Amino acid sequence: MKVTLERINKAVHFRATSAEGHTVDIDGGETSDGEDKGARPMQLVLMAAGGCSSIDIHLILKKMRQKIDDLKIEIEGERVDTIPGVFKKITFHYHFKGDLNKDKVRKSIDMSLDKYCSVVKMLDHNVEIEYHFTINGEVM
Repeated sequence: MKVTLERINKAVHFRATSAEGHTVDIDGGETSDGEDKGARPMQLVLMAAGGCSSIDIHLILKKMRQKIDDLKIEIEGERVDTIPGVFKKITFHYHFKGDLNKDKVRKSIDMSLDKYCSVVKMLDHNVEIEYHFTINGEVM
């Protein structure tokens, strides 16, 4: 696996490109000489964790013959107050729509976060990971 970062401006706006040609803009805020033209690196960590988990969950529920009409994930990261400002807690809020069995949904999330999601597994030794989920708007 390989990615390349290229500087786009005279400050800290970079464009990351995967080997397949997919791009992501990365930038800082005003306090870090940025112009807010891309996601912050720590936001990308949360995005990566959510992307990894959502793919796992989709595949697991598909094998369980569950029908997902939609899945939205909100991810909150709480950082320490010291430098470096690493995450101390990450909370996933999964919002499912479809004809889904709540026990199978719970199992798919547990399997993703505890076993399959490589991004979360890199974080979970130092970060508290928790989740909540709804199905069709109902809190489970």
